[in-house]
Amino acid sequence: MPKSARPRTLCAVSLLAFCTGCSDVQTPSAPESAALSDPPTEANPERNAYFGDLHVHTANSFDAFVLGTTATPDDAYRFAKGEPLRHPGGFDMQLREPFDFLAVTDHAYYLGITRAMANPESPMSRHPDAKALTSVGTSLVRMRALRVGAQFVHPQSPRFREIDDPATSRAAWLDNINTANRHNDPGRFTAFIGYEYTSGPRFRNLHRNVLFRGDEAPEMPFSQFDSHNPEDLWAWMDALREQGMESLAIPHNSNQSNGQMFALVDYSGNPLDADYASVRIRNEPLVEISQTKGTSETHPVLSPRDEWAGFETLPYRVGSRDPLLLHGSYVREAQLNGLLLADQQGFDPFKVGVIGSSDTHNGSSGGEERDYWGPAGMMHADAVSRGSVPDASGVYQGDPAFVTFGAAGLAGVWAERNTRASLYDAMRRKETFGTSGTRIKVRFFAGYDLPAIDSRHLVSEAYAGGVPMGGDLEARVDQTPAFVAWALRDPLSAPLQRLQIVKGWIAEGETREAVFDVACSDDGVIDPAAHRCPDNGARVNVADCSAMDRTGARELKARWRDPGFDPHQRAFYYVRVLEDPICRWSTWDAIRAGVPPREGVPTTIQERAWSSPIWYTPPS
Repeated sequence: MPKSARPRTLCAVSLLAFCTGCSDVQTPSAPESAALSDPPTEANPERNAYFGDLHVHTANSFDAFVLGTTATPDDAYRFAKGEPLRHPGGFDMQLREPFDFLAVTDHAYYLGITRAMANPESPMSRHPDAKALTSVGTSLVRMRALRVGAQFVHPQSPRFREIDDPATSRAAWLDNINTANRHNDPGRFTAFIGYEYTSGPRFRNLHRNVLFRGDEAPEMPFSQFDSHNPEDLWAWMDALREQGMESLAIPHNSNQSNGQMFALVDYSGNPLDADYASVRIRNEPLVEISQTKGTSETHPVLSPRDEWAGFETLPYRVGSRDPLLLHGSYVREAQLNGLLLADQQGFDPFKVGVIGSSDTHNGSSGGEERDYWGPAGMMHADAVSRGSVPDASGVYQGDPAFVTFGAAGLAGVWAERNTRASLYDAMRRKETFGTSGTRIKVRFFAGYDLPAIDSRHLVSEAYAGGVPMGGDLEARVDQTPAFVAWALRDPLSAPLQRLQIVKGWIAEGETREAVFDVACSDDGVIDPAAHRCPDNGARVNVADCSAMDRTGARELKARWRDPGFDPHQRAFYYVRVLEDPICRWSTWDAIRAGVPPREGVPTTIQERAWSSPIWYTPPS
């Protein structure tokens, strides 16, 4: 680990009075302890589904402020609790329902620097490029400012680290810590201390969000200025763990990693080994499967027999039209490669659960299909700037990737109560699920003594007789396990269309995958050969985005056995559930503008959710 990366801890001190955030970063002497409220609600042994966002940027992020965002961490937590937040474009954003939890994850590099540049009392305001980076303006002005800022970020640039100011960044970091601790309200709302480690060597996305379990945090976060090698980040986290400070990292946008996020070699190009796998999975039990810059479940090229593999995939690297390497960039393939490594060499570095989140740079969430705010401040402030509607001359503006962005993902966690410890421990055991923005609730169990699907005590009996999502199913050579999958619709979104179980396994030394429909809406009967539900006829009128038929289900559930189960084959299983189609955000933009939807862009999508897998390991 680099010498500069040695962690120094700032411990929480006595409770300070709750106060609102200010427009300028304050410099407290030490972090505040988490706010106290009524005692946490009584633990639910059957666990509750909690929804939130673990990937939010505010004005303390270098690029967010350049994009025109002035929302503070305090604003972000208030938004998550249900209050409106002003977008840089001049309109209000508000959640239809508050979140249960949130983590502000500002970039560790140049933390608070651009915000300080806009403060005339800060020495940073006298930097020659301060005005260019902080001037308020249109989306075009913001895009030019982002290009100015890029020269300070890329490691190959001679100006890399030129505007780094540790004192300013430390003040911003303390602001983030104290704000999370003030807003944390056990039993009602959980605010995690967190940040983003933004490694991107040679334009390969190796970004991670780091979350802390408690109200303690290191003196400074480990950033790309310390090292671009994620293995150094893990060493830093392990050193913190030895001091009693627990944390986990969540990789995101593997789809933008150009094959590096789940490469079969380490950062130096050496083959993976058991030590690498142990360190990685200890520090990274989860991955962000869906967010505004695309979904990283899989890709049609990697999963040609999966009809739903092309959901919100980005065709090229953000900021360019460069094609991306697919192998090593998607979660399902990584989980399959992990099985193969475990089968052949006895270790699995990619045994990860999943969440979704937004990656918003507005201090908000990314919005929904009907109310899409874009994730990038002024650069996405209107339909023209985000490329869904042409300008007055009929030309589509902006980065060509913008129109391929998704609305946002969400993280789902099954936990006993809404507290930092309970939610964090659930993430550790991978009892988590991700969604594309909808609030579908998903349950998944596997075992040899699971109850009937109509049992009045289905959940308690499933916990007693099996393992939940994220778990490991023990091998019983003489028995075939059963799986219980269950999904409940988001009442403010579309009905459910189908419930699926995705299987990955090893056969004859090769990876295999298959998708099984296990429950259908509208009394559909699964084709026993194709393992598919019939089309339920759900359609959308893209002229006004109304549903053309009353189809879909409020709830789908099934008790299922794998028809091809082999007790000697290593495997994983996870649930995917799809809603009926709805209009995509770009179609809503076109309707409001009175123009046809942009050609080449899907007019509708099927929102969905994914559970973390359950792994089956054959007997030795």
